[in-house]
Amino acid sequence: MKLANKVAIVTGSGRGIGRAIAKRFAAEGAAVLVTARTAAECEAVAKEITAAGGKAAAVAADVSKTADCERIVAAARQQFGRVDILVNNAGIYGPVKPIEEIAPEEWDATQAVNLRSAFVLMHLVLPEMYKRQSGVIVNIASISAKAAFPWGGAYAASKAGMLGLTRIAAAEAARQGVRVNAICPGPVFETKMSKDLGAVLSARLGVDNEKQKEDFIQGVLQGRPQTADEIAAAALFFASDEASAITGQSLNVDGGVIYG
Repeated sequence: MKLANKVAIVTGSGRGIGRAIAKRFAAEGAAVLVTARTAAECEAVAKEITAAGGKAAAVAADVSKTADCERIVAAARQQFGRVDILVNNAGIYGPVKPIEEIAPEEWDATQAVNLRSAFVLMHLVLPEMYKRQSGVIVNIASISAKAAFPWGGAYAASKAGMLGLTRIAAAEAARQGVRVNAICPGPVFETKMSKDLGAVLSARLGVDNEKQKEDFIQGVLQGRPQTADEIAAAALFFASDEASAITGQSLNVDGGVIYG
């Protein structure tokens, strides 16, 4: 097993990409702290994992709050003794508006969930990783960090910030045995975020939802969306020893999005 005897925190793991990562990590031997804002969702994922013979615990928490981030890390240590792997996956798309229409409060809320939470959790787990001289952090960013999609300024800024944070953390941590990398998923239509975003974009564009999705896919070389499991496979690679010489990188798992 690629993650035997490891302990992982996966934020936003009540559904979607986070759920897929948590289940894949557990199948590879990791004990997983499943956390999301909705208790029923993260508890259901933890039960799925334990029913399949894996190890998991669940904590309902809002990562935009420092105290909740502290509770997440404390729970992982209490349940499993330490934290070997942190996956910063929790995120919201935020306002789907042009920049001049975004309220400062909407901007701040998006940064708090998507970027500040990653900083706070890294701040909390890095000291113990440094003490052990081992650890892995995987940040789930987005192709929005690298491309220009209108009406997503708050989200794109948060994800671009995550790439900057990834590079700096990797530079600081490399000689202390800790690797830090990021994944930039492309369109994952099965997730609630993607479905909600699609509905808003369709309304703004005045087209039906299927047309909106088809138009987006035209800009993907493979001509299809990605799956949550495909993102989870990349996360497993980064978390495993197979990626032992890789740090400070951002990997597009996007089917070949055409940047223009």
